[in-house]
Order: sequence, then C-alpha cells, then structure tokens
Amino acid sequence: MQPPTAKPLIPSKPTIKKLQEAARDCRACPLWKIGTQTVFGNGAMNARVIFVGEQPGNEEDLAGQPFVGPAGKLLDKALAEAGINRDEVYFTNAVKHFKWEPHGKRRIHKEPNAREIAACRPWLDAELAVLKPTVLVCLGATAAQALLGKEFKVTQQRGKPVKSNLAPNVMATVHPSSILRAPDDELRHAEMKKFIADLKKVAALIHGLAF
Repeated sequence: MQPPTAKPLIPSKPTIKKLQEAARDCRACPLWKIGTQTVFGNGAMNARVIFVGEQPGNEEDLAGQPFVGPAGKLLDKALAEAGINRDEVYFTNAVKHFKWEPHGKRRIHKEPNAREIAACRPWLDAELAVLKPTVLVCLGATAAQALLGKEFKVTQQRGKPVKSNLAPNVMATVHPSSILRAPDDELRHAEMKKFIADLKKVAALIHGLAF
C-alpha cells in the first residue's frame, strides 16, 4: 500500500489561492504536528520563474511566508545583484512544513526525509501546473533531487541547463542557507559571488538571452 500523499487535497480547477487554502489543513505527513502552520508558495501570480527550496525555516514557519528569514534576505540581495525583480518571482518549497529538532531554546532545521518529500510533492506539481513557469530554479540538493532525480549533484551541475518536462528552462544552484553556513567571511563572499553568477544566468533566461 502506498503511503498517503496530499493528492486527494488538490482542488479541481486549482488556482494558487485555492491551493493555498486547501494546504492549510494538510495532514499528509506527520510534520503538521510540529510546524506552526503550512507555509505554501507565494509570489507573482504571473511569474515566469519559480524558485524551489527545501522547506520553510523557523522565521518562515512563524510568518507563514516562504523565504523571509536570513536565507531569504540573502536571496533577496543576490536577486537584486543579478538583476531579477523579486516581485516577478514565485517562491515555494519541496516541503511545506518546518521540520525541526530542539537545541536548547532554539528550533534547529532537520532535513526532510523521502516520505515527507513524496507526501508533499502533489502540492509542488500543482503549483507548477498552474503557473507554467518559463524558468524553474532548484535551490539546494533536496529540491534538486526531489524534482530532477536522486542522482542529481548540485555541486557538479549547478548553473547548467537541465532537460526536464517540468519547464522549458530548468537549472539548480545552492540553497542560500549554505552560504550563511560558510565558516568565514572570505569563503562566504566567494560563495555569494558564485551564487550571483548562477542567478545572472537565470536573469538571462528571463530576459530572453542566451548563456
């Protein structure tokens, strides 16, 4: 018997608003028990580009919005440097609830497992089906492997076009949280520079340029 997924919750003739409303009560995996709320995708309803991360973090869980915490602020800065207007982008995650474990008084991110990612996949598929993006960007290994296969290596294939039926243009890069975890300022600066270079390739696709 297949484990339950969110598929039965997907509304007929979905819109992003209908999906957001339906996802509020999602119980397809146990993460709803520890997350404050479902953190569904959000952004431009006519977005040509979708960024997909792993899962919401602590700040996103509390706010109910994706990419509003430290990693989101770093992403905002990188998007601006790359010439991408955040208001024209849609942001979402492979998993819509915050998975965490206690560390003193803090809630520390814990990587979602395959069961949780699979349970949440119908939400992501529905978002892609509604928005039909021209460009799909996977941020980090979890999102990339969820969408592009378990063998996908972000370290080897970042910034390169990937053939996929998910969108006309697909690529992957690191998750901005990995830049925040860099051990020193010099490495963080170098990683940020590479991240912006990847996003400039996304900008070129959005603006109809070759790279």
